[in-house]
Amino acid sequence: MSFQPIVPSGGLVGWKFLERTYEAQNAAFQRSTVITRDTEYFAENISKVDTAEDLVNDRRLMRVALGAFGLQDDINNKYFIKKILEEGTLEDGALANKLSDDRYKSLASAFGFDLGTPRSKISTFSDTIIEKFRQQEFEVAVGEADDDMRLAMYTERNLADIATGENSEETKWFKIMGTPPLRAVFEAALNLPSSFAQLDLDQQLGVFQDRATRYFGDDSVAQFADPEKQEKLITNFLVRSQVSQVTSSSAGNIALTLLQSAGY
Repeated sequence: MSFQPIVPSGGLVGWKFLERTYEAQNAAFQRSTVITRDTEYFAENISKVDTAEDLVNDRRLMRVALGAFGLQDDINNKYFIKKILEEGTLEDGALANKLSDDRYKSLASAFGFDLGTPRSKISTFSDTIIEKFRQQEFEVAVGEADDDMRLAMYTERNLADIATGENSEETKWFKIMGTPPLRAVFEAALNLPSSFAQLDLDQQLGVFQDRATRYFGDDSVAQFADPEKQEKLITNFLVRSQVSQVTSSSAGNIALTLLQSAGY
């Protein structure tokens, strides 16, 4: 038995409904047969894993391991994930440290195959990964109904950690720029065009800071540790995303009408 989260509409209305019903919907989803079966298997078998190769050769373990970090789409990229895990994060030249997407670094660091004894041997390790996996899977399920809701949930769960981190403000912005879900939310909330990503990274940083000041009165990422600022960010994202969808739909209807009237 599986439970599909309910999102009755898009935009702020859908978001408010999801917030009100989150606990009940998440609890129902977590009782599904697939989630229970996968998490039980992971808990029983992850401690037997000694190497990155052991992990990538077990698809069921990989489903939970990658899903916990939002990397489930990489489940068939065994060689790539094996390299990420084997090289770890201790060396500056490690592949995970070279990638702009910090989720790979988080994956490699969590498993610690470059430490001699991997963290999979720690008794509490499976609980930590399973908790992340459960949350991510619920977000994925919500995204099947409305992907904007999934992005908003991801932002709500992850942005504060970056905002309160000890890194410099520039590094925090680069983390956001290098994390696809967060970048998508910020680009929409700050009303940035699709061509924006083609700019030099330093130029992008300047634009992000300028737009943040315009919309939120501050160019720092640290400001989003404030729940009110974070709520405003998510609201801006959902409203602008919905307006964009409506505009695109309206333009499409107009174009279709013109074509039909011309006999096409």
